[in-house]
Amino acid sequence: MSSVELQRSGSFAYREALPEGGSDPDAAPVLCLHGFPETSYMWRHVLSAAADGGRRALALDRPGCGRSEPDPPATWSRQVEAIERFAAELDLPPVVLVVHDWGGLIGLRWACDNPDRVKALVISSTGFFPDGKWHGMADGLRTPGTGEQMIDGMEREGFGALMRSVGTGFEDADIDEYWLSFESEAGRSGVLEMYRSGNFEDLIPYEGKLAALDVPTLVLWGESDDFAPVASAHRLADEIPGAELRFIAGAGHFLYSDAPEESTAAVAEFLNGLDS
Repeated sequence: MSSVELQRSGSFAYREALPEGGSDPDAAPVLCLHGFPETSYMWRHVLSAAADGGRRALALDRPGCGRSEPDPPATWSRQVEAIERFAAELDLPPVVLVVHDWGGLIGLRWACDNPDRVKALVISSTGFFPDGKWHGMADGLRTPGTGEQMIDGMEREGFGALMRSVGTGFEDADIDEYWLSFESEAGRSGVLEMYRSGNFEDLIPYEGKLAALDVPTLVLWGESDDFAPVASAHRLADEIPGAELRFIAGAGHFLYSDAPEESTAAVAEFLNGLDS
């Protein structure tokens, strides 16, 4: 199994796995983008499996998350810009983009803005629709006053209890990693900036652009997702010609933690079936 190493480039912290003996020069690298409240740590199994299959695999901590430095304001559009800065710093060729949750809202915008930079997509537990609706917790974070109370009142023990209430696979090591994003004032305020910039009507100019990418796509979902309903998975698969749709039994929104072996195997199988 390929090892996963914590790396740094400028203000970015990221995790990387490299194949033993070097990457297949014809195989696009894999770039994984995490959601909220996770970090690149969530992708460790996927990174290792992708490297075992001959691909360079990377996952960054988005600005202000994990070990990456804040880069305020932490708005949606600025987070998209951060992906381009990261790709440019590492001089990445076109990638297989793997996204989850907010990583999808951010990464899919980047993909549509840079269609020549993406060779394939794995989309999990997110949405990309102008008529999208926020769930209850997100509505709270977006509400002035309420969001501040939610973030200011967060402490390590309560955070751990919250994570375990919404996912079955979170261990102490996972929670320790994800709590890093809440240890600074900039990290906490960045959460509110991100959610409050998340206006779904901003996706109107992107209608039809995922389909226009015309790249192999896997839509991978937990069958019991309470935050990104399975209807969103079906809608994405319907909108993207040729997309493969798979559900992970027994998994919810945090499918890569709830069912790491099954989720990783599904991504690895998809990667192994790509031409490049």
